[in-house]
Amino acid sequence: MPSLFKIGLGLLSVESALLPFIDQENEAMPKNLDSASVSVLDSLIHRPDGIPHGHEFQSGLVQMKENTITYGKIYFQGEEPLMPGTNQFWYQHFAPYEGGSGRVMIEFYDEDSTVAIVIDEVHTANDDDVGMGPGGGGFLPEFAKLALVISIQPMMTSFRHWFLAILAASVVSAEQVQKSCLELPDSAAAHKEAVKDLFVTSYEAYQTYAWGHDDLLPVSESYTDGRNGWGASIADAMSTMLIERSLFETTIRYVGGFISAYELSGEKYPVLIQKAQDLADQMVYAWVGQQSIPYGYMNFTDHQPTMATSNIAEAGTLTLEWNRLSKYTGNSTYQELAEKSVQHIINSPVPLSGMPAQGINPKTGNAVGGYVTWGGGSDSYFEYLIKYARLTNTDDNSYADAWLTAVDTSMKTLLRTSNVGNWLYLADYDDDKNIRHVGSHLACFYGGNWILGGKLANNDTMVNIGLQLTDACWNTYASTAYVYTIAIYPFTNSFDGNYTGSAGPDPGQFAFYSAHGFYITSSDYILRPEVLESNFYAWRVTGDTKYLDNAASALSSFQKYLPTTVAYTGLYDVNDKSSTQIDDMESFWFAEVLKYLYLTFDDPTHISLDECKHVFNTECHPFKAPAAKDTYGSASPQPVPSQPFSPESTSTAPLPLFSSIPALL
Repeated sequence: MPSLFKIGLGLLSVESALLPFIDQENEAMPKNLDSASVSVLDSLIHRPDGIPHGHEFQSGLVQMKENTITYGKIYFQGEEPLMPGTNQFWYQHFAPYEGGSGRVMIEFYDEDSTVAIVIDEVHTANDDDVGMGPGGGGFLPEFAKLALVISIQPMMTSFRHWFLAILAASVVSAEQVQKSCLELPDSAAAHKEAVKDLFVTSYEAYQTYAWGHDDLLPVSESYTDGRNGWGASIADAMSTMLIERSLFETTIRYVGGFISAYELSGEKYPVLIQKAQDLADQMVYAWVGQQSIPYGYMNFTDHQPTMATSNIAEAGTLTLEWNRLSKYTGNSTYQELAEKSVQHIINSPVPLSGMPAQGINPKTGNAVGGYVTWGGGSDSYFEYLIKYARLTNTDDNSYADAWLTAVDTSMKTLLRTSNVGNWLYLADYDDDKNIRHVGSHLACFYGGNWILGGKLANNDTMVNIGLQLTDACWNTYASTAYVYTIAIYPFTNSFDGNYTGSAGPDPGQFAFYSAHGFYITSSDYILRPEVLESNFYAWRVTGDTKYLDNAASALSSFQKYLPTTVAYTGLYDVNDKSSTQIDDMESFWFAEVLKYLYLTFDDPTHISLDECKHVFNTECHPFKAPAAKDTYGSASPQPVPSQPFSPESTSTAPLPLFSSIPALL
């Protein structure tokens, strides 16, 4: 699935840990304060006579970090009291405080009248003019924009409780998807506990060294902010924020995470929907004029998109999240925009029947180049076609039919078997109409997607091919020194040669191919989840314990080879046991890897794929869905009639750079 910044957990989501600490009635308050200080500040805001400089307030006995706080004082520049108004008005009218780096200073005192905590850096709504609010500024989201010197971290007991509660609610649903009477071996319980330990260890390290930032750097015990700088939308905020926002990544992580957390909390926290809507209201500017395809990146300050070529994954992976947002806001605009983009792609000229080119120009709506792949840049477009049909049970068969047509074309045109090992894989199709024999970790979601879609379409052939694709992807794990798969790997095939689009294998690569049926051209492992995702579906559908063994093997390797002194991390070379560790614990480690492992070892009757009705988005955030229909798609789906395929040149409209996309290497 496409990368960049997968924020959530759904059940393991970082955002989900927010829920016990959000006061829904104070949704304009800074959420990087703990609930106690939020309550105190809210009471101050609504004082009818305003707040005088140096005002002393009673907080009662509240616990903040390790301190028991009894009262506090608030300071700001100026002699006039701050008068009551809306929360946003109050924050916008802070004057900079002379003695601190922010606009206000608040001192909290303990039971001995000693200053225990000082908050001296509260950034307000119009700081940097980021976002949308009454004065041109705003919170995007509030608990990400506002920066405090302190951060109040949730107790791990509360976190563990929330983790388990969310975990028990997260499933994918379909009619008779799961094999009945699945039985777990005795070892599964220990494996499940081990996954929880991996998560808690990783999360505690994130809290300690990177709280509020995007990713933990588990080797250097620091953090990185390469993904909006919002820190998975929890507690502490960034002092600096990136200006460019990815429509796709913001949707699948932040919007998807907020909506999923809202549903999983029993719809108790409307502020989550408001925050999702705040983000979507910024992102609608990605659709310029009457264009059907949005630009991939937006400037949230001036609402100007980055005028660049996009791809079908960016443009076509919005439907699940924006449909849910329309449902909970009553505003159909979000769903209509997302559907408009997908319908444009479905009905556009294509290089292969039902399979649009990877690149697309938002300005013209035309394809850019003719590269076709199930890998990065295209992957989640195909994934969402069948999932959107399942989530909505729409009478419009075009989504399911488009998926069925793409799968049918893939079986006829792209499906290949390696010379060594007879491993099944989906090749790529390049601009020159060549079959390109390559695979990638990102593409390995397709096994699970075909298993799920085949069940929904009552098509055993698709299910069986999905299982074989999953086994081939697992072979890339099992063949390496660490039992992790690599980013990119070519094959050769007796039917139509060994064209990979790059130089042939060197002697070492050829020897590896002769033993394993593929060879490695990109050997890093950055904690990607796709192989374990497909392995999870394969276990639940077949009950074959080899998939449990696979998961146990991956878990063992994680425990043995990925630990740092504080958490877990990836490797630069999975086939070299002296490999250097990658100093980055990607957020999808929480969002997907540990979730799919946990669900694999969990009791299938507790989270049956049939009895509970949810659909995962590409970030593994579960959305509630109605009971499944008997089948999805037309009885005999026909390809959409289209004009001759005449794409724009990649030389005049270059494709965006995405990691691990064979087309761009």
